[in-house]
Amino acid sequence: MKTIQDKTFKEKQYAELAIGTFVISTFLFILYIISNESPNILVIAWPFALSGIALNSIMLTHLADRFIHLPEYRKDIAFKILILLSNIPITFLYYLVVMKL
Repeated sequence: MKTIQDKTFKEKQYAELAIGTFVISTFLFILYIISNESPNILVIAWPFALSGIALNSIMLTHLADRFIHLPEYRKDIAFKILILLSNIPITFLYYLVVMKL
């Protein structure tokens, strides 16, 4: 007899990372707009953006590894990956506005 598992994949760091990078990047974007496009804000924002990309890439690699090795949790892990990847279009939109393309 096959047992049905109702367990969910419990990993909360992905949400903290995704929400944290979204909130901080939005705050820096708003601060840049409010400060009349001061280049001083960009001095702070660019290193944050690069570190955010690196951290999100590490978390994406970790979740992809879990996705491969834990087939019973693939639905939960795929949802977490999509939440993590949702930061990409938002950050790209901020970039386009800052660069005025």
